[in-house]
Amino acid sequence: MFKTLLIANRGEIARRVMRTAKRMGIKTVAVYSEADADAPHVKEADEAVLLGPAPSAESYLRADKILEAAKQAGAEAIHPGYGFLSENADFARACAAAGIKFVGPSAESIEAMGLKDRAKKLMEEAGVPVTPGYHGENQDPAHLKNAADAIGYPVLIKAVAGGGGKGMRKVEAEGDFLDALDSCKREAKSSFANDEVLIEKFIENPRHIEVQVFGDSRGRVIHLFERDCSLQRRHQKVIEEAPAPGMTPNVRAAMCSAAVQAAKAVNYEGAGTIEFIVDGSGALREDGFYFMEMNTRLQVEHPVTEMVTGLDLVELQLKVAAGGSVPEQDQISLNGHAIEARLYAEDPANGFLPSIGKLAVLDLPYAVKGVRVDSGVEPGGEVSLHYDPMIAKVISSGENRDHAISLSLAALDATRVYPVKTNGGFLAACLNDLDFQSGNVSTGLIGEKLDSLIPAGVQKEDAALAAASVIAKAKSAAGRDPWGMPDGFRTNRPARVDVRFEVENQAVSVNLSGPSAQVDGEAVDLPSGYRAKIIGDTDGVVVFNHGRASRFDFPRPDAAADAAEAGGLVKAPMPGKVLSLNVAEGDAVVKGQKLLVLEAMKMEHALAAPRDGVIASVSIAAGDQVGEGDALVTLADEEEAAA
Repeated sequence: MFKTLLIANRGEIARRVMRTAKRMGIKTVAVYSEADADAPHVKEADEAVLLGPAPSAESYLRADKILEAAKQAGAEAIHPGYGFLSENADFARACAAAGIKFVGPSAESIEAMGLKDRAKKLMEEAGVPVTPGYHGENQDPAHLKNAADAIGYPVLIKAVAGGGGKGMRKVEAEGDFLDALDSCKREAKSSFANDEVLIEKFIENPRHIEVQVFGDSRGRVIHLFERDCSLQRRHQKVIEEAPAPGMTPNVRAAMCSAAVQAAKAVNYEGAGTIEFIVDGSGALREDGFYFMEMNTRLQVEHPVTEMVTGLDLVELQLKVAAGGSVPEQDQISLNGHAIEARLYAEDPANGFLPSIGKLAVLDLPYAVKGVRVDSGVEPGGEVSLHYDPMIAKVISSGENRDHAISLSLAALDATRVYPVKTNGGFLAACLNDLDFQSGNVSTGLIGEKLDSLIPAGVQKEDAALAAASVIAKAKSAAGRDPWGMPDGFRTNRPARVDVRFEVENQAVSVNLSGPSAQVDGEAVDLPSGYRAKIIGDTDGVVVFNHGRASRFDFPRPDAAADAAEAGGLVKAPMPGKVLSLNVAEGDAVVKGQKLLVLEAMKMEHALAAPRDGVIASVSIAAGDQVGEGDALVTLADEEEAAA
């Protein structure tokens, strides 16, 4: 076994790999950027080496610097984690040339599966079912459009070098194809330095089911059963689970056999995942799944497989890389049910835009029984604009699916993050969805139910809890003084206390009367055991409830002016680069019309007009870098513009 291991990654996966390596008695070496100098993975490593400035291209993607760090530390092996250089064949080849073991497949296997079009051709030759589509080399837009027309809409445009939902667009109609192609190619070029795409028929009501495979240097390949990753938003996984709901022994046998066959076709060694798109229009069928792609690395969602098999996948990776063998297939069994929820620093109410900043409050559910938390951050740390905005993976393991769901909900309810916004409430809403709970899942579920999964406006239960916490603190401050007690006493009438807040410039009125409340005139029952945190006597209250954090400010005298300004001013919701500007001064626009496109974290974000109006001023140009809160475009009413 290796004595020293360098982990060429950051965040939660670097910590995850270190945890197993330390248990195995292996010395760990971390690498880090200037932005990560105080990161937990740096502190926890036995040794750490600085790579360079914050941008990934100058640090975590610098293969030469990573190899130099490995030589400097005397590392015999490099674990790439996921992302960054984990599926870079040139890096795997450079490791081999330097006499350092790359903990993963060979460069040849990575290349064979790395480009989706070539991989699909290879799978066809190996007898693995593939989705109908165009996987050719001609990238002329007109040719691609003709191919899409022939396949029939809807289609998916996918970057051949893509992953993580980037460089992927669903096109519903012929007239939308060229715009979607342009955006997809631009995003693919930015993310993968390769703008080539393929076209696939979009499977209606699809499910995403993948199989964990493992190969060794002796040519043996096994599977560790399946994971269902159907709950997605914009092709990015949100919640994963194992086993897949509705899976039958016959379908499992067919799918796992096809996955093993796919891995053997490329002489695969190490951990890999075969992803299938599955026809979810009815019961799962032995002939109803199609090869989508292979991820030649450890997956983000690998913990759910660990929970149901009892295996440590990182330990198995290291043993195989050191020349060991995979277990016999009949030694691996499937027990219980596991669910992983990805807690991200993003704002669901604002189009899921990334939320960056200091984690002043960070309480993760480490103490919840049956729950595992993999995180790369700690209280007081920061979510950086330079990297993936994941805060934690919350993994629950239960006796069955219902048990795992209830544990996941309990874990999210015990999670507190502030002031960085998270998708915690959204995750809880997904887990509470009746279709999800019944196992009726598909990759379109979130898109179809987005409005109900992200309720608009003030959360009235949270407002009632905020008011109750304010009154509780006021009563505590009053002590034994009966005249200072805010108990809402009224002669010959039930006691009632009125509390007023502002939420994003909207006035909120709460009337408390015993165990019930009225929020803006609507009756709300006060739940017991609420979690509320007073941020400040003069500022407001933050309520942590069902995975979400809701802030309620005390009224301010300038609120009306703020509201008027907000209605006409479009600000940058996050730092980024202006990719395109779609309007000019004097243009008339309607609510929802695209004004400009920002690029942040290698994803494109369209900003739309908040209301009808006329563009009064434009403060930016295409190519500009902007900061969070910067004024971009100002709208005026037609009457104001005419004046």
